[in-house]
Amino acid sequence: MSNGKELVFDAFNNKTTERVPVGFWFHFTQNELISVYEKPEMREQNLKGHKKFVQEFKPDLVKLMSDGYFFEPETAAKIRATKKAEDLFSLKPISADDKWVRDQVSLVKELTSSFGKEAATFYNLFAPATAFKWAVDGADKKLAAFIKENKAAVIYALSVLAKNTAIVADAVINEGGADGIYLSVQTIQDLSIGPDLYSEVISPSELYILTAANAAGGKNILHICGYEGARNNLSIFKNYPAQAINFAATVEGITLGQAKKLFGGKTVIGGFDNTVKGLLYKGTKEQIQAETKRLLDEAGKTGIILGADCTVPKDISFERFEWVREAAK
Repeated sequence: MSNGKELVFDAFNNKTTERVPVGFWFHFTQNELISVYEKPEMREQNLKGHKKFVQEFKPDLVKLMSDGYFFEPETAAKIRATKKAEDLFSLKPISADDKWVRDQVSLVKELTSSFGKEAATFYNLFAPATAFKWAVDGADKKLAAFIKENKAAVIYALSVLAKNTAIVADAVINEGGADGIYLSVQTIQDLSIGPDLYSEVISPSELYILTAANAAGGKNILHICGYEGARNNLSIFKNYPAQAINFAATVEGITLGQAKKLFGGKTVIGGFDNTVKGLLYKGTKEQIQAETKRLLDEAGKTGIILGADCTVPKDISFERFEWVREAAK
């Protein structure tokens, strides 16, 4: 019997597997958006949480959470203080020996040393536009306003964030031992930023990171984030160079099988609602296992990894994940 890691990468290669791999993830800290440099105890909480989860559930793949490291502090502070889009031209990339980079490498290395031989590991990174939105008040609307005000300045700012993130991607793969990255993207939740403008302004920064992660030898997952009901135009991402796609099937109203066709046969990950209202969280064993079989009847068992739309509630029972894995056999 193949171990979880082997199952995942066979699925990535659309090979027939002994069973369909399963992967669920959640955050291990109270508030993942707070900087670890403001609350240092977050790092140990994150490390212990990962190890406990892996020991108790033995997942096939692990999304290594970057809680506390979502954005580089100084760059985020400059973006937060920006009043005019033109001021974004003052941003500068960080160096490869920046503390923010090195601390993430050591975090990943400790985790992969603990369980990286048994489970496939992917480090969670956020697309520049997402990091930008979190750094400014008004989030999507503020970013949309900056794009309208000075498109070139936003493109430049996102390129700086992309360079910073690409440095992390390369380092966690080559030095930290991660198998790849899990890059979270999301279209701007403002109707004024359509697909063409997104592809012009936002996509280059996302493609830059994936290209760097691929060059580092990573096997990488693209996460098209539908958190809290955010909708995405999936066609924007259909040619992104990731090896697997995790998307919000429930939010987008698209099945795993349909998504596999949309993304040209690439491996797709998901299927279950990730919220407290979803079957995974509140359903019975019989209901969850019936849904598992329904998902696989629709999508097939090749190039499929069962999971959720996004992070699941922190208080969910690991037993529910095991019910899915049992049915997937």
